[in-house]
Amino acid sequence: MLEAAREMSTRPELVRSLGRWSLAGLVLNGIIGSSVFFLPGPLADRLGWMSLAAWAIAAGCCAAMILCFAEVASRFSGAGGAYLFTRTAFGAFTGLQVGWLSYFVRAITAAVQANLFSTYLAEFFPWAGTRLGGIAATTLFIGVLAGANIRSVVSGARLSNGFALVKITPLLVFGILGLMWVAAGKAVPAPLPSDPSLSGWLGVLLLLMFAYGGFESAVIPLGEATNPRRDAPIALLGGLGLAALVYILAQITVLATLTEPAASTRPLADSARAMLGNTGATIVTLAALISVYGWLASNLLTVPRLSMAMAEQGDFPAFFARVHPAYRTPHLSILFFAAISWTLANQAGLLQNLSLAAVSRLFTYGLVCAAVPVLRRRDRLGTGELSPALFRAPWGNVLAVFSVLVSITLASRMNLREAVSLGITVGLATMYWFFARRKHGNRREHGE
Repeated sequence: MLEAAREMSTRPELVRSLGRWSLAGLVLNGIIGSSVFFLPGPLADRLGWMSLAAWAIAAGCCAAMILCFAEVASRFSGAGGAYLFTRTAFGAFTGLQVGWLSYFVRAITAAVQANLFSTYLAEFFPWAGTRLGGIAATTLFIGVLAGANIRSVVSGARLSNGFALVKITPLLVFGILGLMWVAAGKAVPAPLPSDPSLSGWLGVLLLLMFAYGGFESAVIPLGEATNPRRDAPIALLGGLGLAALVYILAQITVLATLTEPAASTRPLADSARAMLGNTGATIVTLAALISVYGWLASNLLTVPRLSMAMAEQGDFPAFFARVHPAYRTPHLSILFFAAISWTLANQAGLLQNLSLAAVSRLFTYGLVCAAVPVLRRRDRLGTGELSPALFRAPWGNVLAVFSVLVSITLASRMNLREAVSLGITVGLATMYWFFARRKHGNRREHGE
């Protein structure tokens, strides 16, 4: 323990260089990845035009959660995000579970995004659709971003900001063209809903929680933000609003232009082809590549800060906390996350992991929302050591209860495979907890 303390006191410090717009870019890149290019098709099949209501309902549920996140985040200025929040509110064991679960979710989702990148790249370069081509594309896809983030947090943030701007622009244009298509009276007959039952709606909302999820990654690197307690709430709320607009416009356009949207594996590209021909499909395919690349750009900046924060608390192996002496970035954490994402990308599939990631996130979201009344109560009793919240969510306790209930309801939709995967993650985290505590106890006995 003394050696760890001496190492932490002498190592280089992280640089606070992430401004408000960089945080907003991280929120957008964290939310908008592959979902907007894939989900409008199956959603149109399940609910038809009612899928627009599903997007709005899911956005409302996420807004309640984000308001809770914003209040909790406005108390902190260190790295760790949901891990740090729940550790403070509920203790070290709960924080460890949330940290491991969050890392698990981000690694799986990164693998899904990398796979989708190879799939879209095959539109232009068919070799990318082969096994060896996919491995080569994934290596380049992940390797360039890892190098940029190791070089400096500023270069990583600039990449994230650039991708956020470039991918939002064509998606907004695509949505506007869809509205013009509808206004011109060219909309195709609406598809009939295939599963409008309550079970069907809950299944759709679970998928949409994956689509809107990812915002939590933006608050992980608050230790490198210039004014984290003020900028985090603005970035979170603004990012969700813009993402919801993009999603709803995309759904309208797909419904208006495709007679069988569920038959398409790339509904936005086929929708653009219907309006603008092959040129439109090419533009949307490029936007998909940029969107997915931007998602991983933001996550290679944020997720290594999670493992670094956990390592500092003894909840991950100590080497994750090391900072590069010249670049002042958590280089080993970045390399490890890149490596595990690359490995999973060559094994994982998109469909089988969407709901797994969504279910896993819901546990994290529910716990962070539950932290709102806990921390508020500490404020009232004067037992808390945290700074007061710079942002207070309206009806915060009510929103927290609502968000927890939503999380429990949707998480109950998990299947056996998802339950087993979550159980394994929780089991490994618990084993590490006891191993780390036993190791520290032995050190204390020997006077180390």
